[in-house]
Amino acid sequence: MRNFRPPAAFMKMSWMNYLKYTPEVEHRRADEDEIVAKIVDELHALNAVAYDKHQHATRDAHAKSHGVLRGDLTVYPDLPGVLRQGLFGQPASYPVMVRLSTAAGEIRSDQIAGLRGFAVKVLGVPGPRALPDDDTGNQDFLLVNKPTIPFGHVEAYLAAMRLAKKQAKVPDAALKVAGVVARTAGHVLDAVQLPKPAPVAGLGMPNTHILGETFHSMAALRYGDYLAKISAAPLSEPVRTLTGVPIDRDGDGVLRELVVDFFRDNAAEYELRAQLCTDISTMPVEDASVLWPESESPHLPIAKLSFPPQDAGSAARRVYADDVLSFNPWHALAAHRPLGSIMRVRRQAYEASTSFRHAMNAVPRVEPRSIEELPG
Repeated sequence: MRNFRPPAAFMKMSWMNYLKYTPEVEHRRADEDEIVAKIVDELHALNAVAYDKHQHATRDAHAKSHGVLRGDLTVYPDLPGVLRQGLFGQPASYPVMVRLSTAAGEIRSDQIAGLRGFAVKVLGVPGPRALPDDDTGNQDFLLVNKPTIPFGHVEAYLAAMRLAKKQAKVPDAALKVAGVVARTAGHVLDAVQLPKPAPVAGLGMPNTHILGETFHSMAALRYGDYLAKISAAPLSEPVRTLTGVPIDRDGDGVLRELVVDFFRDNAAEYELRAQLCTDISTMPVEDASVLWPESESPHLPIAKLSFPPQDAGSAARRVYADDVLSFNPWHALAAHRPLGSIMRVRRQAYEASTSFRHAMNAVPRVEPRSIEELPG
């Protein structure tokens, strides 16, 4: 296949001891259900605040979109056996929809640094589902431009939601200043090798071109017989050259402008990669705040995402992605079942948020069966 060359890391895989999946890799807290119920309540409160402000229901996370793409996912041929799992079990091509976004549940200026999202919906994927009542037939991968999530377990997630509710009342101007302070604090903490608190980790990120970012699942998922985290990295030269490029335009909607301008004349390719778990003690499933060391297991290429030139920000496409579409890591094959407490929270939280959004906007909830359902 064009552009695919087996990496040197493939040569080392024969001696690597990849951990096999068993249900025992997950460990629920005794009070997890109680904490999850509180998280869902906090998220509902955020939904209600945003609805009152905008008179329109938005997602409680990744509320603001910056572009919507149609393209293809092509599974690489000749993958090593441990990588030939689930969706990636054999060479194939699937249509995909991708929504680019900012992680906040509030619609803010793009001049405020923050986590950026890359949500992938792979259409028409055959196989048993992670949830018995899921008949979507699609596989969603929810990726963010950071390999870990600061609030990596349910108790930390609850604290983060309570902080988000307070931050929703902070004006954009104050958050821009806070971003400068957070970046400075982040440099100091890095220098003394201390972890960054969640607000510093988000606001303190460099504000760079979204199309040059590498995106990560942050939390683990089943990878057939194994466990993995998934990432998508710029592959083609036009997007690779955007990595680390600072945003140098004014305007609250600059990210959408950059995405639309790019795809007006350019195609893009990203590489989908899997990082397989080798040791549950150093690569935990239950705490997504812990970075899985690449020295123990590198990210290995499994597929290519290809996007032709297109109108990534048409009004019809934007409304469809923001109001009709739902992305959920539990829209998944059984072979890619989400794992860990953060993923278990998302099972209930995403369902509650989606139900609220569609009900308040009086928009039917439709899971696409064809790429042609995405407006031009």
